[in-house]
Amino acid sequence: MDFLMLSLFLPACFALNMVPGPNNLLSISIAQRFGFGYAVGAGIGRLAAFTVMIFLAATGLAAILYASKVLFLVIKVIGAVYLFWVAYQLWTSNVSEEVDPEQKNKTLYQLAKQEFLLAIGNPKAILIFTAFLPQFVDPTHDTGHQFFVLGTIFLCLEWVAITIFASVGIYLRYWFSKPDMRKLFNRGCAALIGIIGVGLLVERKS
Repeated sequence: MDFLMLSLFLPACFALNMVPGPNNLLSISIAQRFGFGYAVGAGIGRLAAFTVMIFLAATGLAAILYASKVLFLVIKVIGAVYLFWVAYQLWTSNVSEEVDPEQKNKTLYQLAKQEFLLAIGNPKAILIFTAFLPQFVDPTHDTGHQFFVLGTIFLCLEWVAITIFASVGIYLRYWFSKPDMRKLFNRGCAALIGIIGVGLLVERKS
């Protein structure tokens, strides 16, 4: 790829990775409740969802999906409903509950699945991969290879963002050491995620 184009892509991409959207808020909450390792491990689910979206963008299917008002509306409603469900779980979570070490693998799988479903149901993510990535693709060269390079960079930077937000969650875990404060934090995240869900429902596709 052209060095100048890549130098423009890196900071713009990382800025998108660092937007405090629903998945990043979820990473903070998971780290605060279960620990840094769980938050980073659960992020694999998000990366898997983004990998699917990058593949769709590379093959042109995501653009078709975004152009369809009906399909876009269905994804938007499903994504918003799932956001409300995640917000409800956070709001009603038992802050004194400890994770059973024997259930570690099962719990990590459930958290990764939660990250995956939250990411795959976010229509804004589809827009990122259909409108953002193609701007850095030179149509006169192998577009598949360029999407692979850009997608790999995006996923690597997303992994960095996951670790950063998980670290924030760990800091808040010690800051909110009392159950009342943990409940306040979880409900704050729940409220923000719920607001994002409402925003998805009321936002119109341009």
